[in-house]
Amino acid sequence: MNWTAIATLALLVVSNIVMTFAWYGHLKLQSEGISTHWPLIGVILFSWGIALFEYMFMVPANRIGYSENGGPFSLMQLKVIQEVITLTVFTVFVTIFFKNEHLHWNHFVAFFLLIAAVYFAFLKVD
Repeated sequence: MNWTAIATLALLVVSNIVMTFAWYGHLKLQSEGISTHWPLIGVILFSWGIALFEYMFMVPANRIGYSENGGPFSLMQLKVIQEVITLTVFTVFVTIFFKNEHLHWNHFVAFFLLIAAVYFAFLKVD
């Protein structure tokens, strides 16, 4: 088992969980009436404060995982993996915290295409 790959993936997952709360958590706070009267700059600073922690996981994930630093992934592979993790984490977040949002058939097709993107990103081309 490649522990560098596992560490990279774990850091990317944590990073994206934090990022999702930074980008969309304020909407849940607003729907709960907590941040309804916050000025936009307050919402931005709140989200930015959370996003700082996202960078503490994302930057090491990319450094550890990048092939030119001894990691197992090319830059393109890292980006495709990160996008799939982002959309997976986002989907879980939305289904748990936003009950008025629903998954439809087109979302499943989009996920299938993301899996295809991962396949093609890792396809050996010489």
